[in-house]
Amino acid sequence: MEIRDSVAIVTGANRGLGRHFSTQLLERGAAKVYAGARDPKHVDVPGVVPLQLDITDPASVARAAETARDATLLVNNAGISTHTRLTDGDLDQIRLEMETGFFGTLAVTRAFAPVLAAGGGGAILNVLSVLAWAHFPDYGAYCSAKAAAWAQTNVVRQELAPQGIEVTALHVGYMDTDMSDYVAQGEKADPAVVAAAALDGIAAGATEVLADEFTESVKQQLSAIPAVA
Repeated sequence: MEIRDSVAIVTGANRGLGRHFSTQLLERGAAKVYAGARDPKHVDVPGVVPLQLDITDPASVARAAETARDATLLVNNAGISTHTRLTDGDLDQIRLEMETGFFGTLAVTRAFAPVLAAGGGGAILNVLSVLAWAHFPDYGAYCSAKAAAWAQTNVVRQELAPQGIEVTALHVGYMDTDMSDYVAQGEKADPAVVAAAALDGIAAGATEVLADEFTESVKQQLSAIPAVA
């Protein structure tokens, strides 16, 4: 879809990758950018429209969809990482990962799909992760949520295509954001570069954007037999 003159809504727009999405959408000529955040006072990107949006709160999602009824592009960026193991980790934290990464993303998509369709179609970007494919014990909850969100993305793409809505998946490894502040600097991608690649993918109608070499390598190895450890 054409980014210029689009009306975008970005979830988790107050920091990290979401903030870069908001900035670059405006730079590319978006007519309006709704910057969603649980506390809109934390949104500090000049030119955006701050929007209260907690993707785990159905009432908040419904209010956001009612407010942004002119949206043509949805960027499902909001996420969380609790570093919780599956077999001995806090079950409430595991549920939080799923409520955010899977059910929260789905709730926002379900709320905005009719908005996009009413405007003649549009596009959705789901921010996923290389950990939808590469699975590690200390990230068990996150991997599970992202793997489920990958399946969700692929199904939603098929369901919404007849309504003229394109759905793109962004897969990326570690980025230089608050969520991965514990990772060595040289191992992290620049979120500004990642946001640009994702927006290019939306503009090109891509179904999938692989934002770094590690992600590309992991995708190529999906046919391999899983290792025990």
